[in-house]
Amino acid sequence: MLFTDVIRNKRDGGALSDEQIRFFVDGLADGSLPAEQISALAMAIFLNGMSFDEAGKLTLAMAASGTVLDWSAESLDGPVVDKHSTGGVGDKVSFLLAPVAAACGCYVPMISGRGLGHTGGTTDKVESIPGYQSMPDFELFRRVVKSAGCAIIGQTEDLAPADRRFYAVRDVTGTVESVPLITASILSKKIAAGLEALVMDVKVGSGAFMETEERARELALSIIRTAAKAGLKTHALITDMNEVLGYTAGNAVEIRESMSYLRDEEREPRLNEVVMGLCAQMLVAGGICDDQAVARARCEQAVTSGAAADVFGRMCAELGGPTDFVDKFDKYLPAAKVVRPVYAEGILNTVNTRGVGNAVIELGGGRRKVGETLDLSVGFSGFAAIGQRLDKDRPLATVHAASAAAADKAANSLLAACRITEEAVAARPVIVDILTS
Repeated sequence: MLFTDVIRNKRDGGALSDEQIRFFVDGLADGSLPAEQISALAMAIFLNGMSFDEAGKLTLAMAASGTVLDWSAESLDGPVVDKHSTGGVGDKVSFLLAPVAAACGCYVPMISGRGLGHTGGTTDKVESIPGYQSMPDFELFRRVVKSAGCAIIGQTEDLAPADRRFYAVRDVTGTVESVPLITASILSKKIAAGLEALVMDVKVGSGAFMETEERARELALSIIRTAAKAGLKTHALITDMNEVLGYTAGNAVEIRESMSYLRDEEREPRLNEVVMGLCAQMLVAGGICDDQAVARARCEQAVTSGAAADVFGRMCAELGGPTDFVDKFDKYLPAAKVVRPVYAEGILNTVNTRGVGNAVIELGGGRRKVGETLDLSVGFSGFAAIGQRLDKDRPLATVHAASAAAADKAANSLLAACRITEEAVAARPVIVDILTS
């Protein structure tokens, strides 16, 4: 079979056959397909779409392209449940949700990705922690999940390797936003991880790949229906991404905010609402609680009691990070050379959140090409919320940069991404909808 025929078929609006899908996935996994042909098919799929049946077959083929985990031999006393986000700016939910859910009785084998497009990557962020093994072997991964209750790692070479390569190509070829490709990418990793249940955080808004509620709902339903075909129970929350989630956007700066949250020192309201909403769904989907209110109260207790912080600390230490990281995180996280406030006058009315994500990339905190090394210290902190008044006492945000010139450029990009007026702004719910299978 010639792969150019596969590309032409999809280019001309045809459906990929089982044989063509297997040929594509095998070529991704073994490296035999060149990047230009992968990107050509990705663009053809982006433009012409895939049927639900095609997307399901691509998902299962990519899941089976490497190791598929089975947790039955571990004799775990709770459900194996995970969460996945479609990507946003300032989205550090994983670092909060995994230990909270684990403290409530779930086992969370969280296999995450790197930055994609304008969005940050969980794997990149956790690599801000010195010594932390983001790519452990499966033996260590299993041991940490069983012992600590959760492990947040990157996608290893053995787990859905076809998706791993496809993901990297999509990131730099303008094909990220395809619903069937997002569906297949997410679920191939989650199915390979051996989950019993999954909770999706589908972002919508200016900082999301799905900018309209209609598109976000399309993606959520695609994921739920494709997951059901594979026997994976899935719930989905559609959440707002029309402004940065939390106070920070970057790598190390987001880990700092996460530690403040887990230590119950400061919780940004919108971030807290998303974390608690997703955690409650995890407990319900996993069969730990029948009632949402009871589940949410249990999650809240996990934070206020310090149990979730203890889980994160154990996970960090067992994966090679500092044993006292939760207590002394500022001692270990990289700090930028230049830290300065970004001032504006007026009320923050709207934010082009994608523009904020691109400003982080300009600082060196995200990738412009595959394999690019990141500056994990850069980003923004102290973001004002939409509706807040900005003045000399309340800056828009604080920029963390490697140089004064980089700080100036990022500050200008941030200001360009924000509309500041004298108009009052109505509050907007952060959880837009909840969908279940």
